[in-house]
Amino acid sequence: MQSFDLDKTDVSKIKSALSSGNDEHLKAVLGEYHASEIAILFESITKEDRQRIINLLSVEIASEVISEMHEEAHPEELLLQLHPEKRTEIVEELDYDDATDIISQLEEHEQKEILGDLSEDDASEIRNLLRYDEDTAGGLMNTEFIRINLNLTKKDAIEEIIRQSEEIEEFYTIFVVDDHNIFRGIVSLKDIIKSKGNVHITELVKTEVAWVYPDMDQEEVARLISQYNITSIPVVDHEMHLLGRVTFDDVIDVLEDENTEDILKISGVSEDEELSGNWIDAVKSRLPWLIINLATAFLASAVVRYFEPTLEKIAVLSAYMTIIAGMGGNAATQALAVTVRRISLYDLTDSQAYRTVLKEFTVGLINGAATGLIVLVFALYFDSNPLLGVVIFLAMTGNLVIAGITGAGIPLILKRVGIDPAIASSIIITTFTDVFGFFLLLGLASKLLL
Repeated sequence: MQSFDLDKTDVSKIKSALSSGNDEHLKAVLGEYHASEIAILFESITKEDRQRIINLLSVEIASEVISEMHEEAHPEELLLQLHPEKRTEIVEELDYDDATDIISQLEEHEQKEILGDLSEDDASEIRNLLRYDEDTAGGLMNTEFIRINLNLTKKDAIEEIIRQSEEIEEFYTIFVVDDHNIFRGIVSLKDIIKSKGNVHITELVKTEVAWVYPDMDQEEVARLISQYNITSIPVVDHEMHLLGRVTFDDVIDVLEDENTEDILKISGVSEDEELSGNWIDAVKSRLPWLIINLATAFLASAVVRYFEPTLEKIAVLSAYMTIIAGMGGNAATQALAVTVRRISLYDLTDSQAYRTVLKEFTVGLINGAATGLIVLVFALYFDSNPLLGVVIFLAMTGNLVIAGITGAGIPLILKRVGIDPAIASSIIITTFTDVFGFFLLLGLASKLLL
């Protein structure tokens, strides 16, 4: 199966079926699409049409569509608009973690309304999951999983797995516990089936496995699943009681969200701004950062004002100022992007942090010398001033060295003091490269050319 790319043909087909007023025709058209594809198509139709489609779909398909909807499409609002009976059937069909993710976006009284219509067992499971922050292992975990007792025989274990699997759509790992629900390890179905008939699970269990606490950050959970190449990871409390599991499909969503968040932060955009939001939300999100950036820009302007007599005497310097500042900003952004990514993937030690800054210093020195040499040749050819070329060469090299140091050093310092390195790094490093770029160029010109 190929990945689904939304195009005008699909949107037109759905809208045409909706406008026909024929529910049977609409059902037939919807039947051509997978639930995840319908969720993508929902982004191009009205809320009323989404509600009509959900009511036409079977509970199984409708629940899958709602679980696949992007957070910005607000599946919780769609769920709230449905008839209570249909809504209850859909929620009960959802995995507990998916149901919790959606219900957690609602107001407290709306949550109570939905939970009040569920069976006591389902409502209790969801209430339990709602206690955890959504960006933790507890917020990601599903409490539906296969668990067997350490002391079971092969025959009894298989019977227990068959019994529990009737209530679970998919499972990748079988978790092993003792009589007190203390997590003891994992066992694969393959090992159970291949083992001798009289074997006990205690002889097959793998005890050296990764596990997480419910309050662990979701990014760290994703890192562990990726590091150990596992399909799911158990969640335990501090007494090692087994609480649930986090599966790789939830981790994929986490990684996508974290990457999007980092990109927005580095660009000076608040993580609260929805990608599909309107212009009012975009202005509210971005304007504060632009005002902060404007304040820092006055520092660079102050440097230029200080060297105004130099600019009056050597006007050609103004043409090179933008080149020096622009190159420094680009180099710093490159170093920043690489460093923030390293920080998000690894817990850097002091020596690793030092090597990171040293590497960017070296890269900045070499790149600065190379690009500075190009501008030097340019100055010699167009301005016939060798000394001007030397000044520009030194300013370019110096500014790219500063760009490398700040691009790597600033996020590491922010991380050390407990500030998200992606939030303020771009503004700080832009200030450094502008201020020092202008200072080096105009300062050297004042000393060497006047």
